[in-house]
Amino acid sequence: MIAQLKKGLLFPAAVAALLITACGSKPAQPAPEGSLGVNPASLETDEAADVQIITVTADCDWGVAVSDKTWCSVSPSGGVAGTTPVTVKIAENGTYESRTNTITFRYGTHKLEVPVVQTGREAPVTPDPPSGVVVPEGYVLDWNEEFDTPGKPSVADWWYETGGGGWGNNEIQTYVASAKDGHDLCYIKDGKMILEASKIGGTVYSIRINTQRSWTYGWFEARLKVSDVPGSWPAFWMMPKNFKTWPGDGEIDIMEYAISTQGKNKSSSSIHCGAFNWPAGTQKTHVHPVNNAASEFHVYALEWTADYMKFYVDGVLHLTFVNDGKGYSHWPFDNPFYLKFNLAYGGNMGGATNDSQLPALYEVDYVRVFRKK
Repeated sequence: MIAQLKKGLLFPAAVAALLITACGSKPAQPAPEGSLGVNPASLETDEAADVQIITVTADCDWGVAVSDKTWCSVSPSGGVAGTTPVTVKIAENGTYESRTNTITFRYGTHKLEVPVVQTGREAPVTPDPPSGVVVPEGYVLDWNEEFDTPGKPSVADWWYETGGGGWGNNEIQTYVASAKDGHDLCYIKDGKMILEASKIGGTVYSIRINTQRSWTYGWFEARLKVSDVPGSWPAFWMMPKNFKTWPGDGEIDIMEYAISTQGKNKSSSSIHCGAFNWPAGTQKTHVHPVNNAASEFHVYALEWTADYMKFYVDGVLHLTFVNDGKGYSHWPFDNPFYLKFNLAYGGNMGGATNDSQLPALYEVDYVRVFRKK
């Protein structure tokens, strides 16, 4: 009985051994990973916003991603076997420097990289600085307006925003282009550009004027004399050239002055973006004392680089905002912005008004833009 049992146990063991030997003689083969090709193999474009197509031919599944998503995006993010067009959207390069990126296709354990090169804007001929202009160290003068010619600001350099409706801040004034019913509200006199808020026919009219040019990074400064008329709200600020959403696309406030809410002789600088903005109470801002702000001229400046923004009053640094590297919602400031001067009246920041003290005057002695050497 015992002998028979042993014999019965030997048979399945032998079969198992044969099976193991058979399996071992033919090791498992890795699944094929396929192949993938792209056309073109590289992308080159100028400083303008652009859309290009990469044609992907593959016999397997694949995915694609961009190394720097702040100025380049791809769609779709992947595909299957066959021929698939991939749309590459490239944002405008507002700097004078070329920039590079990499689009990476992955399939199996393999990858294929497509380099992207975008040239920068052509650097303009650097003008000789006017007499008395102090150029910040490491910069050259890129553009300036000294307001030496009496009359109206040149339409080659400036454009007006017009209309009312509160401008998102419950403001009272209605903006017009240059004048209302023959009453000049924006003019150049005695070497200054003057913005005026006046009550004409029961309505307060004022000016919101912007530069035709836009810049990405630089040193921006203006010499200004503001208004102490209650409710007046003069500002020197910047908005994105390719604006789509606020606050997501960003806003840079170099100088805001409003005695009804900030008090006399106090100006503020702020930035707004998706992560930091006043509706959420998260804006980055600082209020700085300015002696005799409405009776004397003062210089308000911004230094803006890819890494930080620094705000100055009369050469004194009072606010620094650093790029924390957390993406567009924290730093949408790698795109071109234009300069703005406006004289608002009333509203969320303008505060309590007094029409009997109108007109309010906002004077700009000069505005200068410097770029890195």
